Amino acid sequence: MPEVSEITQTEIFEAHLGGKLDISLTTPIDSKRDLSIAYTPGVAQVSNAIHENPDLAKTHTWTNRLVVVVSDGSAVLGLGDIGPSASLPVMEGKSALFKRFANLNSIPLVINTNDVDEIVETLVRLQHSFGAVNLEDISAPRCFELEEKLIEALNMPVMHDDQHGTAVVVLAAMTNGARLLNKDLSSLRVVISGAGAAGIAVCAMLLSVGVRDIIMLDSQGIISSERQDLNSIKAQYAQLTNPRNITGGNAEAFENANVFIGVSSGTIPEEHFARMSKDSMIFAMSNPNPEIDPAIAKKYAKVVATGRSDFPNQINNVLAFPGIFKGALDAGARRITQEMKVAAANAIAELVGDELTNEYIVPSPLDQRVGQKVAEAVARQALLE
Repeated sequence: MPEVSEITQTEIFEAHLGGKLDISLTTPIDSKRDLSIAYTPGVAQVSNAIHENPDLAKTHTWTNRLVVVVSDGSAVLGLGDIGPSASLPVMEGKSALFKRFANLNSIPLVINTNDVDEIVETLVRLQHSFGAVNLEDISAPRCFELEEKLIEALNMPVMHDDQHGTAVVVLAAMTNGARLLNKDLSSLRVVISGAGAAGIAVCAMLLSVGVRDIIMLDSQGIISSERQDLNSIKAQYAQLTNPRNITGGNAEAFENANVFIGVSSGTIPEEHFARMSKDSMIFAMSNPNPEIDPAIAKKYAKVVATGRSDFPNQINNVLAFPGIFKGALDAGARRITQEMKVAAANAIAELVGDELTNEYIVPSPLDQRVGQKVAEAVARQALLE
């Protein structure tokens, strides 16, 4: 596989020509008999049956295997608020990954509004057309409110992948990193740079598995209960993090830290990383430019991960979201719970097994085992709840 730097603009545009998605038939339509079964008059029998028993829509339409990828285009990759039309290639790509890694049908749906209630109303009106909602590239803090409202309004799995897919794979990577360093997760001192959608979700995930010493950084510095400029979400997490009440500049947050997690677009001075503990982990996940050059990061950390495919230990959401949705749909789950996400993270981590090294803490995104193993773990957990 060529490195990103070797891929030409011509290759990229040719691959996107006409879009990246198509629809295929599950049964042939080659004769009048086929036509009568697939469409009129035969289809009327199925429609009448669903009218009498709505649950049949789950088995006799594609809704129960269809994930809709929804965005308003307000926070697309590193491009920012580029609007719904420009976001569509990304959403098509996400739908393609659902098919490739979980064999789930998926369609992109970009909505021309940034109003949370309007997006909720739109999806409520369309809800009989799909079985799950993957929210994508929606700006914070609106994304938190939107996800919460949709979970309450829709009787189906809903997940904002920028938040939770990232958090799941980070937990998987940290679990194996801690195993490599012979440390307990609960003992780790963690610095999270970025307090947007991904940073908040990563923090929530780590808190849920017993990590307590977490310091979050935003563009104004260390998040603490003494700050008066925090939005409601940051203020909430200021009460749950920074137990040693560290204040001052960002450098102080790195003192004797075991783990750095970068989910912001900024760079971090090298001297900050020099303050970390001897055996540490650096997850510099910003794309395309990590918070610190991975080659430099290796001077200060035993385990280095990025979000890029051309370095070892790629923390890539595709390890998580296809299997999570497949497992939830397989189990008939109404919601994707925190416990289901933890189960997904553990399944990803376990696939590494005895092959664990400092350059192999998570499976490859192309590992064919991942989607199914994650789906099985999520479905098992869903059936326990």
